[in-house]
Amino acid sequence: MPDERERFRRWLERGGGQDGDAIPAATVILIRDGDAGLETLMLRKNSKLAFGGMWVFPGGRIDADDHDDDGDFEAARRAAVREAREESGLEVPVDGLVALSHWTPPPQTPKRFATWFFVAPAPEGAVTIDDGEIHEHQWMAPTDALARRDRSEIELAPPTWVTLHTLARSATVADALANAAAEVPHRFVTQIAFRDDHMIAIWDGDAGYGTGDPDVAGPRHRLLMRGDTWSYERDF
Repeated sequence: MPDERERFRRWLERGGGQDGDAIPAATVILIRDGDAGLETLMLRKNSKLAFGGMWVFPGGRIDADDHDDDGDFEAARRAAVREAREESGLEVPVDGLVALSHWTPPPQTPKRFATWFFVAPAPEGAVTIDDGEIHEHQWMAPTDALARRDRSEIELAPPTWVTLHTLARSATVADALANAAAEVPHRFVTQIAFRDDHMIAIWDGDAGYGTGDPDVAGPRHRLLMRGDTWSYERDF
């Protein structure tokens, strides 16, 4: 089994190739009611690009044209709408977006994206991808996507995994939107710790947050990444 620190180094490198401050970005999780329950649109990135080969939600950096006089949050909303159009061909009304979370990757990441995650009902229309930046798309039930990762059929980054885990609590689009609207969007500023056999992503609210010690007693807010079994712990 590869050394966990080497696995972590390779995982970080999948995100890009240059140091610097976190780049503002936005992602939109498009959801619909399928025959068997809630489904979300997943896209597989070109293996030559940042996060290559991973399955992601539509999204990308916030461009200068996304900005107006109404602040960074509104720029993120416009960027999410634009990225949905560019990567999936779907026109998402900006007023349909509900803020779900904000993610900042660990400082070791070579190219960091500080990303707003929004959730929105999927609009009518066929998904269209360019076969350039995006190589494949599928509508997936959140629980199915998580199970496929465990079977090594697809790759997911931790923010995507935690988001799918959160969506899995909801049976319908209406439930998911209501659950998101009822909570203040959580800010995940990731720290990484190691045990001998796995990595651990730690976030605010965890007793080990700040020190990076995964074994300190107290409340938990973390993702345990043990090979083919990942598990999320949140005590609040």
